[in-house]
Amino acid sequence: MRSANSGAPRVPVWSIVAMAAGTAAALAAAAAAVATATMSRAIVTPSLPVDDVRILRYREGADGGAGAIGVVELSVNADSILPGRYSLRFTSDTGHARLGEVLSVADGVVRRAVLAVDYGDLASARRGRISGWYFIHPRELGVPVEEVEVFTSVGPAPAWYVPSDDAESTRWVIQVHGRGVRRGETIRAVPVFRERGFHSLHISYRNDGDAPRSADGRYALGDTEWEDLDAALTYAVDHGATEVVLMGWSMGGAIALQAMGRAVHRDRVRAIVLDSPAVDWLDVLRFHGRARHVPELIGDAAFATISHSWGKAITGQEKPLDLERLDFVERADEVTVPVLILHSDDDGYVPSTGSHELAEARPDLVTFVQFSIARHTKLWNYDAARWNTAISEWLTRQGL
Repeated sequence: MRSANSGAPRVPVWSIVAMAAGTAAALAAAAAAVATATMSRAIVTPSLPVDDVRILRYREGADGGAGAIGVVELSVNADSILPGRYSLRFTSDTGHARLGEVLSVADGVVRRAVLAVDYGDLASARRGRISGWYFIHPRELGVPVEEVEVFTSVGPAPAWYVPSDDAESTRWVIQVHGRGVRRGETIRAVPVFRERGFHSLHISYRNDGDAPRSADGRYALGDTEWEDLDAALTYAVDHGATEVVLMGWSMGGAIALQAMGRAVHRDRVRAIVLDSPAVDWLDVLRFHGRARHVPELIGDAAFATISHSWGKAITGQEKPLDLERLDFVERADEVTVPVLILHSDDDGYVPSTGSHELAEARPDLVTFVQFSIARHTKLWNYDAARWNTAISEWLTRQGL
């Protein structure tokens, strides 16, 4: 007796294998496309830092040492065990505490002195993150501060102006914060520049949460943000600046380097100071790809996506990025003013490779001060005395 299916045509085994292989290849291609799109968008889309430290317990009045008001117990990660003074931003930025030195580390728990709780309920907090900002507003330093606006092409951007005690000074420093943070990051530099007679302008720029959004709401890794620094330079010149130092932190370093050669008043820029700077974005992005175990081909596809006009549909960028223009290792010959770089070799976010290579390529103009242990933009927190001294002595050598 013939089965009910005996009249159906038989499918060769090789055909089944081919179809399976084709399906697998299609799925792999689809997965690669999704991964490429995800990485491409992540590179240019502003995002908030993640609370990556567990807050296990806070005790007021515990023996945290001189000046402490209590002790907090945190989970151990690379930032929570760093020596020095830091901010603890907790409960999705609704709370802020200031931490002193590490008291002990044992069994996955780090105990740190708490120097102040500025706002929020630390006792009930469960998650937070270690930040290098430390200060919330320049007025905490006992200096005069004015809230001003810099008029950029995307609208008025708020800034802090901290005048020098020397009313006749025509020296200014413009502070440019990094990616995913705000101008509070730069307050730590007020004292060292103010002691040398500099007026300080701490700016915001497009898409940082303080300044207006650009049309596309996307980061350009310095390739458009420099225009807002250009506007800040114009503001400084209009208010009497004749000599300007640019100081960039992380992505702010890339912005400062772009302004060096592209700003209208670039002739007023006497020098640049960089803390943990993004000197070569391809190097930075590949570092993050390796850290997330992203295949190199996916990374290269993502770089192509953000660098070409056809990528707009995926990333939402108004214009593609020019990654070659953002590589100051390759463009080392375009450095035209003295540059001081402070960078930790265990940065963990922006590798120091580009800083080393730029210093090696331009020893005539670039001075590199190497840190270790300090990690990303936390050099002041780790060793404020060395950080301040390095900047002050370098400014003296530049005649500033």
